[in-house]
Amino acid sequence: MMNPSTFFGPDVFGQQADPAVAVARALLDAGCVRLRADEPFRLPSGWASPAYIDCRRLISFPDVRRQLLAHGLHMLQAHGALDGLVAVAGGEASGIALAAWMAEAFGLPLQYVRKRRTSRNQVEGVVAPGGRVLLVDDMMAGGQSKLRFCRALMAAGAHIDTLFVVFDYGTFPTDELLAPLGVSVCALATWRDVLEVWRADGGPDPLALHDFESFLADPAGWSQAHGGLAQNPVRP
Repeated sequence: MMNPSTFFGPDVFGQQADPAVAVARALLDAGCVRLRADEPFRLPSGWASPAYIDCRRLISFPDVRRQLLAHGLHMLQAHGALDGLVAVAGGEASGIALAAWMAEAFGLPLQYVRKRRTSRNQVEGVVAPGGRVLLVDDMMAGGQSKLRFCRALMAAGAHIDTLFVVFDYGTFPTDELLAPLGVSVCALATWRDVLEVWRADGGPDPLALHDFESFLADPAGWSQAHGGLAQNPVRP
């Protein structure tokens, strides 16, 4: 495999005292973070949240995305997640570009997986039966779409044990969805890293920040109080 530094440049974030906080700061600078105190965001999974992350914006910031991907690949290497890897799979739709850049860096085949089965295949690309595939997406909140991605890839014959995301909410009980499948999550930053940046650099107004801190203290309770889920629904 190619050294990630050859393709993306040095791991700038990994060289800083707290790489996750540095990533969070970069996401804030790129305008990826939205905070709303007056009306909660309703996530596709059913959870309610006062904050929203839009990592899709990163495709328009080449320097930032190269640094994030370099850091991600170094992190994955350190965790042994790239050993024996035969392909990279991107989740529809925001994960496809990230997966393509990773696959190109390592000279590996690319697949992409749809959130739902249509009249066509749910997984596109050639899947080597039993081969280790890295699943890539931009972010994870409730984990329901990631569960569908993993199941679809496994049904197609892929071995999935690692999910890479730029950002993980780190608030909702996603472990109970993915752990039974043997899938662990490798994320560059969470909401707690964003909070640390706001506390250090000055962030939103005090009311919005207090609401955000209340959400982090009890995500399920906050969600339920604002019309969202209080626990993950049971998925067959």
